[in-house]
Amino acid sequence: MSRIGKLPISLPDKVNIIVADDNLVTVKGPLGELSQKVDPDLEIKIEDGTLTITRPTEQKRHKAMHGLYRSLINNMVIGVTEGYTVQQELVGVGYKAEKEGQMLNLALGYSHNIIIELPKEIEFEAKTERRANPIITMKSIDKQLIGHVAAKIRSLRPPEPYKGKGVKFVGEQLRRKAGKSAAK
Repeated sequence: MSRIGKLPISLPDKVNIIVADDNLVTVKGPLGELSQKVDPDLEIKIEDGTLTITRPTEQKRHKAMHGLYRSLINNMVIGVTEGYTVQQELVGVGYKAEKEGQMLNLALGYSHNIIIELPKEIEFEAKTERRANPIITMKSIDKQLIGHVAAKIRSLRPPEPYKGKGVKFVGEQLRRKAGKSAAK
């Protein structure tokens, strides 16, 4: 049996879960509301403040869906109670980030600035302090969405292995290369 799929999800008092007839799971909490369509083969039960998902057979597809949907529903429960935060750091001379409404204006060493419109579900701020790298902080209740946006921002200038310049996550350890050795 799936190790992740068989784990029950404990539901806090503030969270309300509704399972519709077409297996649409809606999770409501203090921070907002999220919905996810679940595979119709899986069965969802809510008993005594815990949610469990069971699968009908041991088919490979059912095993894969079991763990996947358990993780997605658990991420929704955590999102509507606590929320998710991602911080990214811009390492490089002249790299800047500015907030303009729901637009993020990035100067990443190219000949032009890159302007990205972030979804309205994401709250963000761009902070630049003297003698420190600019930091972009994003908050959202949707883990998939915030992860996708963070990956998109990182893909604009991934960190390079020699000097470490680029967009990286705060606290991320980069593998550094030695570079050329001095000619004799």
